[in-house]
Amino acid sequence: MHDIRQIRQDSSEFDRQMIRRGLSPNSADILSIDFKKRSAVTELQMLQEKRNKISKEVGEARRFGHKSDHLVEEVSRLKNAIIKMEKIDRELSVNLEESLSELPNYLAEDVPQGNSELDNIELRNEGIIRPRLFQPKDHVGLGEKLKEIDFDSAAKISGARFVILRGQLARLERALANFMLDHQINKYGYLEVSPPALVNSEALFGTGQLPKFSDQQFKTEDGLWLIPTAEVPLTNLVRDCILEEEALPLRFTAYTPCFRSEAGAAGRDTRGMIRVHQFGKVEMVSITHPKQSEEEHERMTSCAESILKALELPFRTVVLCSGDTGFSAVKTYDIEVWLPGQLEGEGQYREISSCSSCGAFQARRMRARYRPKNSKTNEFVHTLNGSGLAVGRALIAVLENHQQKNGSILIPEALQKYMNGQEIINPPE
Repeated sequence: MHDIRQIRQDSSEFDRQMIRRGLSPNSADILSIDFKKRSAVTELQMLQEKRNKISKEVGEARRFGHKSDHLVEEVSRLKNAIIKMEKIDRELSVNLEESLSELPNYLAEDVPQGNSELDNIELRNEGIIRPRLFQPKDHVGLGEKLKEIDFDSAAKISGARFVILRGQLARLERALANFMLDHQINKYGYLEVSPPALVNSEALFGTGQLPKFSDQQFKTEDGLWLIPTAEVPLTNLVRDCILEEEALPLRFTAYTPCFRSEAGAAGRDTRGMIRVHQFGKVEMVSITHPKQSEEEHERMTSCAESILKALELPFRTVVLCSGDTGFSAVKTYDIEVWLPGQLEGEGQYREISSCSSCGAFQARRMRARYRPKNSKTNEFVHTLNGSGLAVGRALIAVLENHQQKNGSILIPEALQKYMNGQEIINPPE
């Protein structure tokens, strides 16, 4: 959410930022609504003051036995005028909030200008893409050989874009989640949280998924929403809170199921587990002092990268361009893992983690503040979120990168203790 006071103070900067996002400059429309609202408030206050003044005159007239019928009529007229003006004020307030709530965040100055993912800039490339003496299979082909990935039964039970894992692959998925959680908790000090998978509309509004992206969410009949990511409940832990400055930063992590309707994704990634309606993810969320958020963003990204290094998976980290940066983010780093089985064995990088700094944008929507030392004014915190990692895509990456010619899968050393020491997954005879 944007601060209307900042738009009043520097409307040209607001327009510049919206243009960077590919939107039309609209500060004039926003300020027009704001002007009408402030005028309505001023008019309302004048009417209330006049009503109070005349009400006192009515009391004085009655106390001395004077006629007050004309004064009573004026109070009644003012009362009706106040009711109408209060309604106008409410309508303008809703109009202004709706207009502001659908506009994306400002971008950091070092975010590259661009229109799509083709304009993202690679920052670093880690790991070795090993040459192979055989044609690598994708995870679907590997899963079929192992007989432990089942899309047909999932479609029968739930429909398209669902999957069932069995046996060793189900265990490997659980091992990945447990490893990621332990890694972020024990090595990086995140506090583990087990949050609800259903949230109310205010929680989704707070992190920016509502109202603009309602078509990408699943909603229940009683008005609750299935979480698209644990970012939603974790970030909302500080909603309507005033934190002490010395308590910052707060760092939370959680493993949850995530649900996305994938509206607008028809025809994209229809094969396999790349884009499904339900998936598991380990999420990281940080609540920081404004002066700490840039450093925290780099730290969070390195926390996600360290998972891929431990799993011996090649990856690259890119900074998203202006046209590809998410609604709530000031700046985003995507980590893309190498998947050798994609594009019929030619291989490609695919996103496995997205780490975003959101500045005060979400905090303003959630009314999440901190109390600075030696100050009587509370300030908004900064919020950050990142995948640490998407478990399903990590499973895909392990299968495709550690596959052997006979269809077996080498288990990375970091996961072996979570698999009771198992070192390899062999296909059935």
